[in-house]
Amino acid sequence: MKNRRIVNICLIALTAAVTAVCAWVTVPGAVPFTLQTFGVFLALETLGAKRGTLAVIIYIALGMAGLPVFSGFRSGAAVVLGPTGGYIAGFVLCGIVYMLFEKVPEFRGRNIAAAASGMCLCYLFGTLWFMFFSRSQGSSYEFGAVLSICVLPFIIPDTLKIAAAVIIAKRIKKALPKIADMKYNNKV
Repeated sequence: MKNRRIVNICLIALTAAVTAVCAWVTVPGAVPFTLQTFGVFLALETLGAKRGTLAVIIYIALGMAGLPVFSGFRSGAAVVLGPTGGYIAGFVLCGIVYMLFEKVPEFRGRNIAAAASGMCLCYLFGTLWFMFFSRSQGSSYEFGAVLSICVLPFIIPDTLKIAAAVIIAKRIKKALPKIADMKYNNKV
C-alpha cells in the first residue's frame, strides 16, 4: 500500500514535469502553439481524471510559483492572469470534464468524447478570458475575432495531440500495473 502511494506521487509529479517540457516546445503566436495540450491529455488519459487533474494543478501551481514551466520558459501569476491564461486555467476544466465522464457508464469512445468536451470547454473559457482581458486593457475583440485568433488555428493540431495522447497513454497504462506492483529491494 505504501509503495503504491509513492508510485502515485511519482507518477503525478512526472506527468506535471512532462507537461512543463511539452510547454517548452513552442511556436510563437498570439496564442503560442505548444505541446502543452498533449501533456495535459497524456496526464488525464494515463492517470485518470483525479490524479491527472492533480498533475495539471501542480503544473500550474509550479508556474505561478515562479518556475519557468509555461510556454517560452515563462512563469508567474501574470502568465495565468494574462491574455492567454484562461486557456491554461481551462486545463483544469478539462480534468473536471474527465471526472464527469468517469461517472458515465463505459462506452466506446468515452475518452475521446471526454477529451473533445474538455477541449471545447477550455477553448470557451480561454476565449472569454481573452475577451475580458482585452477589454480591461482598452481593446475590444468580438467573440468571433477571438475564435479566429485563439481557437480555429488550434483545432486540428489539438485534435492530433489528443489522439496521440490517447494512443500513447494506452501503451503506458499497460506498463503501469507492472510498475505499481514492483517489489522494492531495500538492500544496497
